[in-house]
Amino acid sequence: MNAEIVSVGTELLLGTTVDTNAAFMGEILAECGLACTHRQTVGDNLDRLTAALRLALSRADVVITIGGLGPTQDDLTRDGIAAALESPLVYDSLVEESIRATFEARGLRWVDSNARQAMRPECGEIIANANGTAPGLVCRKGRKVVLALPGPPREFNPMASGAVKGILASLSGGQVIHSRILRVCGLGESRVEELTLDLMSGSNPSLAPYAKTMEVHLRLTAAAGSVDEAERLIEPLEKQVRERLGWHVYGVDGTTLEAAVIHRLAERGETLSVAESCTGGLLGARLTSVPGSSRVFTGGLIAYTNAVKQSELEVSPEVLAEHTAVSEPVAIEMCLGSVKKFGSDWALSITGVAGPGPDDDGNPEGLVFIGLKGPDSEMVARHQLGKGRENIRTRAAQLALTLLWQKLQ
Repeated sequence: MNAEIVSVGTELLLGTTVDTNAAFMGEILAECGLACTHRQTVGDNLDRLTAALRLALSRADVVITIGGLGPTQDDLTRDGIAAALESPLVYDSLVEESIRATFEARGLRWVDSNARQAMRPECGEIIANANGTAPGLVCRKGRKVVLALPGPPREFNPMASGAVKGILASLSGGQVIHSRILRVCGLGESRVEELTLDLMSGSNPSLAPYAKTMEVHLRLTAAAGSVDEAERLIEPLEKQVRERLGWHVYGVDGTTLEAAVIHRLAERGETLSVAESCTGGLLGARLTSVPGSSRVFTGGLIAYTNAVKQSELEVSPEVLAEHTAVSEPVAIEMCLGSVKKFGSDWALSITGVAGPGPDDDGNPEGLVFIGLKGPDSEMVARHQLGKGRENIRTRAAQLALTLLWQKLQ
């Protein structure tokens, strides 16, 4: 069976509210073995909402609506479902009694418009809402099922993961759709696709790439009777991907690159320090965000000016004068100074021009040098990272972690 999500609310179209509910529902659908083939977002307009629901019903077995179940005139989801299913709205006195009791228990003033929430399509049944006054709906007509959930997350989340998930699981017959994410650094999306293209032709399990900032995520997905069965289907495909991409696969699912680096250093019994200029502590912040990083991370220094580079990291004034602060020799001396200052086995340094525009020495915006000092070697990588201050800083920190991850292999 396949499903479609229809999010309702003009605020979603205007961007004033971010639709996190639809993402959560997508996860639940996968857990219940239902493929979400489309998503729509529609404003608070009855004609457009009805048209969106009719389109969804034309191509999906199950349609889930989110939002528009409140008591005001712009809450039109019940009306739209009734029109799309050609099932007239009927009044449910038991629902109104329940809503009135909730208002009384909370000491809220009753307004007659609240009675709108007691209306439902004739083919529908109420889903109780323990966290609000707007009940959900499950409507069945022919082979189609429409589930309507309230929009506020404090109401949506419990209903989605509770009663609605139970209904969806019963519709799928117990099948699950399970995914594993392989995280890849040091390769672009096109290169990853080139190396794994023939593996992407399968349907169960399937393989699909997703571009992220300076890395690629590969989603391996299988449909099966249980998560364990799905895992067994995924394992051979994962093995093939790892064989082809090698060290570039740094983690699985929620593992971050900084976490992978910290854990690998801990396994080796080695330590790390950092010396940063243009990233202003971003690299150190990422590393120390990892629980247990204190076992590995000895310290970091933001050496933003030449004076601090000289006084704290012992960067030679002659090197600065000859090569400028944004250069390969300075990146190396920053690493050496960091190892000396913090007593670490490894050190990363970043010096560059975050912009906007070139620096006082004429170095162009986006020019970055990343230094690495290890127990047996030292090196510098030169990068031109385009424009945009935050873009340059974010990419520089990611590239520094990627460089160290590669050397730790």
